[in-house]
Amino acid sequence: MAVTSFSTPRLSSSLSSPALQTLRNYRFPVRFLSFSHYTKTLVSGNFFDSLTSPPPLTRHFNTAIRADSTNGAEPPRKYDFDLFTIGAGSGGVRASRYAANFGATTAVCELPFATISSESTGGVGGTCVLRGCVPKKLLVYASKFSHEFEDSHGFGWNYEAEPEHDWSILIANKNAELQRLTGIYKNILNNAGVKLMEGRGKIVDPHTVDVNGKLYTAKNILISVGGRPFIPDIPGSEYAIDSDAALDLPSKPTKIAIIGGGYIALEFAGIFNGLKSGVHVFIRQKKVLRGFDEEVRDFVEEQMSLRGIEFHAEETPQAIVKSSDGSLSLKTNKGTVDGFSHVMFATGRIPNTKNLGLEAVGVKLSKNGAIEVNEYSQTSVPSIWAVGDVTDRINLTPVALMEGGALAKTLFANQPTKPDHSDVPSAVFSQPPIAQVGLTEEQAVKEYGDVDVYTSNFRPLKATLSGLPDRVFMKLIVCAKTNKVIGLHMCGEDSPEIVQGFAVAVKAGLTKADFDTTVGIHPTAAEELVTMRTPTRKVRNTPMEGKTDVKAAAGV
Repeated sequence: MAVTSFSTPRLSSSLSSPALQTLRNYRFPVRFLSFSHYTKTLVSGNFFDSLTSPPPLTRHFNTAIRADSTNGAEPPRKYDFDLFTIGAGSGGVRASRYAANFGATTAVCELPFATISSESTGGVGGTCVLRGCVPKKLLVYASKFSHEFEDSHGFGWNYEAEPEHDWSILIANKNAELQRLTGIYKNILNNAGVKLMEGRGKIVDPHTVDVNGKLYTAKNILISVGGRPFIPDIPGSEYAIDSDAALDLPSKPTKIAIIGGGYIALEFAGIFNGLKSGVHVFIRQKKVLRGFDEEVRDFVEEQMSLRGIEFHAEETPQAIVKSSDGSLSLKTNKGTVDGFSHVMFATGRIPNTKNLGLEAVGVKLSKNGAIEVNEYSQTSVPSIWAVGDVTDRINLTPVALMEGGALAKTLFANQPTKPDHSDVPSAVFSQPPIAQVGLTEEQAVKEYGDVDVYTSNFRPLKATLSGLPDRVFMKLIVCAKTNKVIGLHMCGEDSPEIVQGFAVAVKAGLTKADFDTTVGIHPTAAEELVTMRTPTRKVRNTPMEGKTDVKAAAGV
């Protein structure tokens, strides 16, 4: 949520803007870093290796802290650090490492490692690495094998016995990988010269942080503590688990109720369905994935239902009851479903801003506890900044990385940089997976009025021999006036990998004509996106007032 009353950093000869009071006290380097050394993705084989080696153009410098007074009569104030970061997740690590490479003295504090977060545990790497993107994707990989086994029969493979899955091996290997990754992140910080402290950080005043009873001063403080799962307070909620616990269960569910219709709910539904658990999904609305394109919502629910997942629409949980045999029953507004080994809430995440001392120092929070920031990630207190999920802008790891990098440039490279939240691609690792970039059809009609819609719903080549009912859905949304592609959506195998590439085209503002002149790669599903010639429909409508919500456009 942007706060228009906050000061906005601008380059000017007078440096009189209040937001630049934080910046004016530094002497910046003449040359800047090139971060091309670090552009590989998280899953790239050389990503972590590249991060542990120094960047090719590192240029360190000493920042000079000048007196805050305008008359120069007071002596310069000394700070322990130029930047103190609370929270060593994706955004915090990125901002701290970049700041240190720009020459700033930097420190980060983080809670001790644990696979399940709490008030006293966390871990370097944050949600994505330890209890989000990475372990979730590992479990997705594990669960997909059962579908591959089914696929293989049509290709001549036979098994003397049905393959069996050992949950304990999966979780042990997953946890070993998490330990490896958190160690890599610690090395990244250490190699950059960032001081890492283990403990809970709490803001005492605009320039002071308390870590386990010891006070540290900093010219700037960054909050990057992310969010945490939310479990509604209903009778029997103590028997429920959240996404943290679902990634580290001692045993695999035999039958699980998943409450929620968002991307987390669908991802875990696919995981447990693939691992042969009985899966029921309870959603308050008529459809899953509110905010996504309507046709995509319909398609993914239909495909997941064909794989055996049972959806309960317009059902609100009212109570969880534990029987004498240990099984759980879920009572909703429409009745009771019995026999669950687990009940999981996937009803959203909330910013992790409790007990940070924010209100006491004047940092403004939204109704859901998110930190309000301006376009440069600055809070209502000029020396305190925030990035990532704690600001509740677009809650995606790559966005937190972008925001952290932009903040470091703003503060320590004399390059005031706004994070660019337009045309952010995103994916849902459901089964089948979804990926998208740009606007949904509904948003496009609202913003542009006249749009051309191209769709394709087809059976992929692999399914012709497997005999399974798998299908792929693709959609292009084109502005009729400019021919610009303003939305691209896909649901089907490999859609995240495919859409990541096409996101460059959408971000660059390419037209449908550019897509049409691109030669496809055959035989692939992706070629369909450059061979759709005839619009499925042409929508002609006068745009309504108001701009598109960027968060909804990103599908969060």
